[in-house]
Amino acid sequence: MKTVIRNGRVVDPASGLDQIADLVIENGKIAAIVATGTDAGDAQVVDASGKIVAPGLVDLSARLREPGFEYKATLESELQAAVRGGVTSLVCPPDTDPVLDEAGLVEMLRRRADMQAKANVYPLGALTAGLKGEQLTEMAALSAAGCIGFSQAEQVIRDTSTLQRALDYAATFGFTVWLRPQDPYIGMGGVAHSGAYASRLGLSGVPVMAETIALHTLFELMRATGARVHLCRVSSAAGLELIRQAKREGLPVSCDVSAHHVHMTEHDIGFFDPNARVTPPFRSQRDRDAIRAALADGTIDAICSDHTPVDDDEKLLPFAEASPGATGLELLLSLALKWSADSHGEVSLSQALAKITSDAARTAGIDAGNLTVGAAADLCVFDADSHWKVEAAALSSQGKHTPFLGYELPGVVRMTMVGGRIVYAV
Repeated sequence: MKTVIRNGRVVDPASGLDQIADLVIENGKIAAIVATGTDAGDAQVVDASGKIVAPGLVDLSARLREPGFEYKATLESELQAAVRGGVTSLVCPPDTDPVLDEAGLVEMLRRRADMQAKANVYPLGALTAGLKGEQLTEMAALSAAGCIGFSQAEQVIRDTSTLQRALDYAATFGFTVWLRPQDPYIGMGGVAHSGAYASRLGLSGVPVMAETIALHTLFELMRATGARVHLCRVSSAAGLELIRQAKREGLPVSCDVSAHHVHMTEHDIGFFDPNARVTPPFRSQRDRDAIRAALADGTIDAICSDHTPVDDDEKLLPFAEASPGATGLELLLSLALKWSADSHGEVSLSQALAKITSDAARTAGIDAGNLTVGAAADLCVFDADSHWKVEAAALSSQGKHTPFLGYELPGVVRMTMVGGRIVYAV
């Protein structure tokens, strides 16, 4: 079936395209980008006048909670949330139950995701069996089953020699290891950014050096092994400066940041708001400003949603006892647009979209996030000038908790297309 998306402002950060045009889609692929008003023949016509036509978003961290945690969320609910938020490709961490440490489990997850016929799911395999940090998994078998990289999720490998062996193994096969920089001991058990504010609230802290010490260790191991490492959800100015230096040195490193951390600081905890309990914790305004600067200069490669749905029983508790995590799939586009708006012209729409489309896809090593002719027709159409209020009832995700509850955010998705099929439309 042929479809023409007409009169939209086509923004493709990968190619630099930004113009009013018609997008022609045929056989699940982008067949042409033509001048508006071109004869569409017998095609299905979608009017995108006044709206942005952009690549489908690529999210580098979205927990779908299946298998094992269906009481928190299901594939059906979270993939519906994804396409409602314009996300057409997402990377799933391995901390399910059971852990994604065997090829059969990965294949099962992919089959169940395919049955939903919504967003494309790219699993990360566990780096160690059961994420226990002891025995390495069969990375080659997991890769053959569809894993695009290997991760410990939030579990830290305490034995540095085990981490070195894991990086050696990954480097041998050219696999990317996805790790969140966190020292195994410093700051473990902490719930807030270590500083005066946490002290006044009586909350245990996670100091910045928990991130920087881990980064120093990782960079030394990368020099020794040659492994490619993607650093997940960097949170501090000091950590970003170390990454900037490592990139200048030529180390094969990339990094992302949570969309929440682009906007929030430690003060957004307020009076112990459990919705603001996330990992890593929100840090100082200086750190938040450094994140924005690092996004603008390219030190940070991508923005992810860090989508982590949590149920009421685990979230509506005293701050220190609440489970960390926030829903984010439906907020990713809006928070990227808000970053652009807050920059007062310094960050263009195309630059903001790049961090959640083409740059994210390149970082993950997947073919997505662009509108070039011949590419899969994964795209979203959104109204950048419309705003929506973040409320629990407005979210498709089974996870209703986010520190942005009550906010008015820009960007309303009107249509999402995956492989040329309309999977969401209003």
